[in-house]
Amino acid sequence: MDWKEEYKKRLVSAEDAVQAVKSNDYVVFAQPEAPALGLALVSRVGDISGIRIMGGGGSDLPIYDAGWYDSFPDAFSLETSYVLPLIRDLIAQKKSDFIVSGLFGVPDIGIGMPKPIDVFMVQISPPDEHGFCSFGNSLWMKKEWARSAKIVMGEVNSNIIRTYGDNYIHVSEVDYFVEHTPTGKVPGGTDILGRKTTGPGELEKTVAGYVGTIVRDGDCLEIGVGGTAEWVAQFGGLEKKHELGWHSENTVRGIGTLVMNGVMTGSRKTINVGKCVATAVGGGSKEEMDFIANNPIFEVYSSSYALNPRIICQNDNVVAINSAIAVDLTGQIAAESVGTVMTSGSGGQLSFAIGANLSRGGRSVVAIPSTAKGGQLSRIIPILEPGTVVSTPRTLADHVVTEYGIARLKGKTQRERAMELVAVAHPDYRAQLKKEAERLYWP
Repeated sequence: MDWKEEYKKRLVSAEDAVQAVKSNDYVVFAQPEAPALGLALVSRVGDISGIRIMGGGGSDLPIYDAGWYDSFPDAFSLETSYVLPLIRDLIAQKKSDFIVSGLFGVPDIGIGMPKPIDVFMVQISPPDEHGFCSFGNSLWMKKEWARSAKIVMGEVNSNIIRTYGDNYIHVSEVDYFVEHTPTGKVPGGTDILGRKTTGPGELEKTVAGYVGTIVRDGDCLEIGVGGTAEWVAQFGGLEKKHELGWHSENTVRGIGTLVMNGVMTGSRKTINVGKCVATAVGGGSKEEMDFIANNPIFEVYSSSYALNPRIICQNDNVVAINSAIAVDLTGQIAAESVGTVMTSGSGGQLSFAIGANLSRGGRSVVAIPSTAKGGQLSRIIPILEPGTVVSTPRTLADHVVTEYGIARLKGKTQRERAMELVAVAHPDYRAQLKKEAERLYWP
């Protein structure tokens, strides 16, 4: 059958599509989530029960706005793989469970995994002249999940961009197509993870400047979204570097501009030479997004490729730059929780820390403000609070950067690491941290 006939035959209303969902199904939403399908599913309360939802955690997840977790707890139970501000309260109130991601920064679900997918709901672009739809500016594991799910539902959004790489699905692989329901949100007010953006202050610019001194001409960069790390592309002095490369999970604001200006060429990369590789793009301005769309320099691949340490380390001089919540005096890096209170997710931090450590000439960097809560708490602490998730073990710790300088940890003893970290802690906390270090690591 011609793909156009297939598409026409499978194009239905959202209400008709969700009739395929059965009680006790495992339903997976990908980011950005499909509003029409989500709201149509909510409307089936009374007909179905025991539905398990795995949501990507993005700000567009329509089920949050519908309030169905409070109103229909018997019908739906939620799992999320990344804790963003929008759902922190749900996690804290135990109205949502947290699914621990695998090494590629996404949950291990699908074929051959403990949790097979019954229904996969995802936004896609309209098909091109060959019958292929794009997954847009973020891929992660959408392609694999679509191929493993029993039923695939695509919400067709004409605003979704196309990219090069492996970022597409054919009409024949989608069981139901529905028309997109706009969320009414104005683009540009959030970052790639859907969080409100307030811009950097002097602290973030200072940290970015220190991080920039670690970067050398020809390095292949990864910069994580969130906290202080994501400002390095704009305020780390990278515009003065030459022939930088890009292999990352997300693509933070400023990367598109570096490519436009000929700073980031990828010419010294060992694999994907001349290409900017990531599993998500478009964290910057509309100008950057327009530049990235249909640009062969940018290639989008699944997490299983972009976040695979065996792939990452094939490039020489990988510099992985990420944020954290806290670092203890031995170099244990916490980026997901304070005690048992979840505030984020692992993302690709561990994958890139491993990849950078295995890369010839590679370096791993954690960029972190010295304090939290307006200076009331030190982020460099003697011992992590019980229950705190260690996102990156001390065996992979390399550079820790605050607004007070750079602590170099690789190859150092516990005592030496402690003194390096004390030196970049906020001055108000250094004396107490030094005292604690002496108690813990000196006779």
